[in-house]
Amino acid sequence: MDRLLIEGGVRLAGEARISGAKNAALPILCAALLSAEPLTLFNVPRLKDVTTLVRLLEQMGVEATLEDEGGTIRLDARTLVNPTAPYELVKTMRAAILVLGPLVARCGEARVSLPGGCAIGARPVDQHIKGLQAMGAEVDVEHGYVYARVPRLKGARIFTDMVTVTGTENLLMAACLAEGETVIENAAREPEVVDLANCLIAMGANISGAGSDEIRIRGVDRLHGATHRIMPDRIETGTYLCAAAVTGGELRLTGTSSKYLEAVIDKLIEAGCTVISAPDEIRLTAPARLKAVNLRTDPFPAFPTDMQAQFMALDCVASGAAMIRETIFENRFMHAVELQRLGADIRIDGNTAVVQGVERLQGATVMATDLRASASLVIAALVAEGETTIERIYHLDRGYERLEEKLAALGARVKRVA
Repeated sequence: MDRLLIEGGVRLAGEARISGAKNAALPILCAALLSAEPLTLFNVPRLKDVTTLVRLLEQMGVEATLEDEGGTIRLDARTLVNPTAPYELVKTMRAAILVLGPLVARCGEARVSLPGGCAIGARPVDQHIKGLQAMGAEVDVEHGYVYARVPRLKGARIFTDMVTVTGTENLLMAACLAEGETVIENAAREPEVVDLANCLIAMGANISGAGSDEIRIRGVDRLHGATHRIMPDRIETGTYLCAAAVTGGELRLTGTSSKYLEAVIDKLIEAGCTVISAPDEIRLTAPARLKAVNLRTDPFPAFPTDMQAQFMALDCVASGAAMIRETIFENRFMHAVELQRLGADIRIDGNTAVVQGVERLQGATVMATDLRASASLVIAALVAEGETTIERIYHLDRGYERLEEKLAALGARVKRVA
């Protein structure tokens, strides 16, 4: 099993290009199931999760063509022979549940294994099921699988009990081929939801309100082929900004935008960084030592839960104390124990962490527990004295494209070993 070896103490400087967003690419790949005509996607990141999802689509009968240049994938779902998502392909990736809505809408049936993914807390699919039932589907959960069937979905007014990104995306896709109008209330407002809606609109869908808490979809008889460019990854962007910040570095990120990251950038400025944004790039210059910043995670446009671990690593070496409140997932402080192995001063009380900044961290062997926890350990290792070994980095490969290559280009002493 691969590990990362990081020799800390190097100031990151230079330029890196941000990849396409994993959390936008995965639902948009599933959108290909809605049409019998080809969907061509650009700027798709080369990630383990993307590879797994493409394999899942292929076993359903989708023809997938991957090109080396520009992250291009062409998907042709003209023939769907198997509307099933088996456990073997779903167990490592919760996003696989996103095939449920498109399959029911296009094929009238679906059999999808309950998803896996990172062990950061409960992620029930009850809101997905509730929405499909409101649209007329008969849904059963048996032997670890969701079974759904309906001759044709019908438009409905759906109010989700909680803000759910994948739930919003699943129901949004399903509603595109439903009869009549569907209204999703309490919808997720994340930029990735908007990116999905833009792709669906390019395919002929009738959607309004994406990016607000009420999305309206008027169903159509069919969707056609289209081309679409995946938005930049705002979490990858924030992760590199944090990495440069903790090392006192200077960084230029291209192919990205601050409009997706206002809450994160505000916290970096509060920590003492200078951040300059342009239409297609972000520049950051960090002080010699950061100031601790408090934060609370909440749905977009508030501070993203996917950046909480990275900022905890930042607060570990900042001046002062910080309070971090996690409101999205109940088990998302597992990285704190590993950061403590590096010398961090962190106290956990329920969904609140109190971090007292220390002068320095020290290298040690640590273990990644989930995707963003892995990123926090990389950030901490970059500033720790001596060498840090990060084990179980397969989590990183699920969400960060060529991480060690990009960091090495910025001056980091990092290598992957088997």
